Amino acid sequence: MTTMSNIAAMPRDVFVKRSDPVYMAHSYLTKVPLAAIEPFIRTFSQPGDVVVDPFAGSGMTGVAAAILGRRARLFDISVLGRHIGTNYLNIVEPGGLRTTAHAVVRAAVARAGDLYAVSCTRCGDEHAVLAKRTWSIVVECPSCGAGVNFYRSLESASWHKSKMVCPSCSCPISSKARRIGEEPVVDSIACGCSPTQLDQLPTGDPATLPIGELDWKDVAIPADRQMYQASALGKHGLTTVASFYSPRNLAMLAALRAAIATIGDQPTRDKLMFAFTAILTRASKRYQWSRERPLNAANANYYVAAVFYEWNVLELFERKIEAALRSDGWILQHYGREFPLSEFAPDVTYETTSAERLPLPDNSADYVFTDPPFGSNLFYADMALFQEAWLSDFTDHNLEAVIDRGTRKKRDGDRYQRILKAALAECRRVLRPGRFITMVFGNSTGAVWAIVQRAIDEAGLVIEPGSVAILNKGQRSVKGLASGFEHVATVDLILSMRERRQGDPINSHIPSAAEIEDSVAAALADGRVDSPSHLYLELLRRGIAEAWDLAGLDLRLVTQAVTKQGWLIEPATGRLKARGSVVLRGAPQTGGRPVAPDVAALELPWQEALPLASTPAH
Repeated sequence: MTTMSNIAAMPRDVFVKRSDPVYMAHSYLTKVPLAAIEPFIRTFSQPGDVVVDPFAGSGMTGVAAAILGRRARLFDISVLGRHIGTNYLNIVEPGGLRTTAHAVVRAAVARAGDLYAVSCTRCGDEHAVLAKRTWSIVVECPSCGAGVNFYRSLESASWHKSKMVCPSCSCPISSKARRIGEEPVVDSIACGCSPTQLDQLPTGDPATLPIGELDWKDVAIPADRQMYQASALGKHGLTTVASFYSPRNLAMLAALRAAIATIGDQPTRDKLMFAFTAILTRASKRYQWSRERPLNAANANYYVAAVFYEWNVLELFERKIEAALRSDGWILQHYGREFPLSEFAPDVTYETTSAERLPLPDNSADYVFTDPPFGSNLFYADMALFQEAWLSDFTDHNLEAVIDRGTRKKRDGDRYQRILKAALAECRRVLRPGRFITMVFGNSTGAVWAIVQRAIDEAGLVIEPGSVAILNKGQRSVKGLASGFEHVATVDLILSMRERRQGDPINSHIPSAAEIEDSVAAALADGRVDSPSHLYLELLRRGIAEAWDLAGLDLRLVTQAVTKQGWLIEPATGRLKARGSVVLRGAPQTGGRPVAPDVAALELPWQEALPLASTPAH
């Protein structure tokens, strides 16, 4: 049984790295690392207990429960989430998977042709291999109407976007100009004449592509989807999943999927599809180019940058097979038992169903750990279309617990509150008396936090004040780096709740501007916070402890209070800095001396899994 001393021992700040082999094996939006889940499962449950996650996503709660000797019942409406979550625990024999994967690649090449064979302009070898191609958009000059290759214009401007001009009329050029085409600009190849990749001008594409002979579902991205509108897909003609791939990569992906479908052993076939869906975003045009190094794919939107990559699908697949095997090895290593691989059978199930109606008996679970969608931050079903198109099975986005953006909201805040309340009430129903629910949540607006407060209250629950922790996943997104300017929270709160008892406070106190400013000043003086996002969550934590109504507490107000009190927000990092100081290791500095960050942080840098391969995961 959980005691208050257990809760008091929990860290105030949970800092984890998003780099363990399980995390790296397959991407999924807002995935919580295992290192952030494990301490809560340890605190609130015992070996053999049943752990429930009604918003299971990629199934990380199930993995964490399994390696800690718990049982898990996972639920989500997401078809992609179920595919990923079940295959994390679908452990297969490494040698057999590698052999089958190689056979699948050979079959795909036999079907589609050797689409990545290129000629090396350095030595003339016609059997060099294309590792990746760099593409540039072509924009229309707003002055003379000429087509301008964005990459070449940027190159001519010595890589300064502010100096880009049309080569025909010298009119300034930017990526906001109308896109009228795409052109290849650089091929990166592997050839026996060089120990490292060579860059050369594109040498042409295969004469023919077997597009008409291969099958895939060219799934439309409907205009009513939020991410269609946010990414202006109609403007750029990117209205289907297939339109995000080069013809070469589309053909090879189709051939690869067809070859996987012929594998008779279902666990092996499912694991191959796990690796296949893991490469789909990187294999598309959504992988942004950078002069220094690749910036990675845009997983949270459908953005295609002005300069982007076309990666070799077969190399991506073979590397992701190794990443999947590293994940398997890590799970087996941390499962901590000696047994034949055929007997690895953790008691973890994953069902696609709404969190509002859990198919579990009353008082049948011991603990809930969950990570629901964060209001209007992300639209999981919209982004999952990219993988689900190839799985031929789709999430019903009408059931998604999100808040639509814009003025015409079919899914508004009231609906979101009803879904979250119903889900939490279901968690309360299935829990045994005296047990806890832990929820990860992040948002930068007080209005959404007030919705969460009301949903918790109406579900008959209360947040245990001493249990509120801040989750910092370490790496920041490109948008998150400028959180102080764009008012986007980059860290989350971990809230642990129990059934409401008589005498528990009601969230009714509306903090004054002076209280908020005082709270900001106290947090800054404490030296604990290193960014506006972190500071914002410190205020939310205080507000929860003191029963504030959080409706008016926005990240924007916090950043205004920060600058009013004489602090700066570094443009390059999004970190806080006292005027006249430097920033070192993320902590504010004054007079050359660091302010001691009195943080009870939990940092669990995972050791590398079993040395199955040396190829890095992506």
